[in-house]
This record gives sequence, C-alpha cells and structure tokens, in this order.
Amino acid sequence: MSASERSRRIASSSGLVDGGRGVRFVSGGGPCFALRFGGRVVAYRNACPHTGGELDWNEGDFLDADGRLIVCATHGALFEPDTGRCVAGPCRGAALQAVAVRDDGESVVAAE
Repeated sequence: MSASERSRRIASSSGLVDGGRGVRFVSGGGPCFALRFGGRVVAYRNACPHTGGELDWNEGDFLDADGRLIVCATHGALFEPDTGRCVAGPCRGAALQAVAVRDDGESVVAAE
C-alpha cells in the first residue's frame, strides 16, 4: 500500500492560518483536530485529558482570543499548541494526544 493510500487530505495548507481556526477530522476512529501554530501544523485528539470532552467551543475554535493557547471548552484548561502540554487547569501537567499529520505545502494530510 502506498503512502497516498494510507493518508487523506484534511485541509489545504493555505486554509490553516497561523494562530487561527483549526479543522476537525476523524483518525483512528476518533475525533481529532489540526491547526497551524508557530508556522507549523500540529494535530491532536479532540479530547481533554481531564474529562475526555471535545475541546472546541465552536467547531474549529480551539485557541484563546490571543491565538496563543488551546482552551478546553468544558473547564477552561489551557494547552501549549506546540507540545499539547496542559499549563493551567484541572489537568495541569497532562498532555493532549498527538496525531501524525504532514503539510506538503499544498495540503495537510493525516495518516489513516
């Protein structure tokens, strides 16, 4: 099986703006999201380590007003976008589960 058969496009590269809205997708049977931060695309399972609830308060809205931290919609936990580590809130010290994606300059693709 080729790499293209094991991956699928989840967004256009230009569609993910640094510090902007993310995109939701399903991988490994569960909800995930990807966003651009610090010039690179990062992706995580869309599940707070504290409650398991989805993080976005509106579809695609994962970051705080400054575009610097991922915010859990349920309890307000804050996560570093580049590492997924919780820096404030009830799950402090825990981390989001990373999901493999790659940005080829035209498309962002997720491994299946």
